[in-house]
Amino acid sequence: MLKIATEHFKPLNDYVYSTQVDIGATAAAAYIIKNNAVVNEWYSGTHEGSQQSRAVDEHTQFNVASIRKTYLALAISLLIERGLIASIDDEIGAYLREYKDMAKGVTLRHLLTHTHGLKAEGGGLSRAFATGENWAYRNEGIAMLIQLVTYLSGKALGVFMKEHVLERCKLHETGWRTENHEHLIYNYYEDQETWVGPNNSAAGDQSNLFVSARDLAMWGYIHLAKGCLSGEQLLPQPVFERVTTLQTPSSVPTHLPRNGFIWWLQSDTLLNQIGERLPNGSYQILGITGCACLVVPKYDAVVVRMYNQLSHVNGYDYLKDIRQFGNLANDLLLSYS
Repeated sequence: MLKIATEHFKPLNDYVYSTQVDIGATAAAAYIIKNNAVVNEWYSGTHEGSQQSRAVDEHTQFNVASIRKTYLALAISLLIERGLIASIDDEIGAYLREYKDMAKGVTLRHLLTHTHGLKAEGGGLSRAFATGENWAYRNEGIAMLIQLVTYLSGKALGVFMKEHVLERCKLHETGWRTENHEHLIYNYYEDQETWVGPNNSAAGDQSNLFVSARDLAMWGYIHLAKGCLSGEQLLPQPVFERVTTLQTPSSVPTHLPRNGFIWWLQSDTLLNQIGERLPNGSYQILGITGCACLVVPKYDAVVVRMYNQLSHVNGYDYLKDIRQFGNLANDLLLSYS
């Protein structure tokens, strides 16, 4: 179902569709906001494998997987703004006493930038590398931060975000879903379809955050606009500046990725998942389902793509794909007028 798709952005929509076919996703979407206007809105496929199932449209909500972590990041920034967190250089054990010994020396900065070095092992935590000296994408730090939000706010992450961000920003097609409905799309993994995984809750501690393409684009644009929409400052500007500013410790070798609060920042590293042609200042977040939200302040633009595939065919190069997507978006944004 084609919504708004200018001829100018057709190459990007074609690329998203080609990748949809390559990875075996039943559904895809592309959405672009530039200069505070929707300039591209495109949908493809169906919610399930059957051609008789519901067509993907503007109401379709995709499971965005690890993109959910940027919602956690904003919650942490809001708690800083409220004075409940003194500094991201505080040790996590200063707030959650159970980690005082096993995570000694690990700060909130380390948790937010994947530089903590902690690894789950034998019911506890071990050190895979010295804190602040390396980078590894693991969920142990994310779990601690979710626990921190609940401890400091008195509310589960999902409830906190709904009350203080999602409702205020009118993101009504965003939420941790626990029951199926017609707008939720199925994910595919090893030929099995499921709308959510096991043990899902509304607490925000599981990978069951569902978001429409237009809501995810608006999520990126709220960050780009630093919380100011239609002349109204919905949330304090510093809340957004923190999460999209370089926060990786200087002790981390320069060939490793750079992060803000969770967000990937443009950097010169072989591990970076942002296309090399995108300008400095760009930032991005990704999910294992194939969804991505790319923010390019230099072009005043947000570019979103959505898929519903958890497993990939042999030979699919994820890093190559996401970089090509970003580079193509860059070229089309640069030439758009």
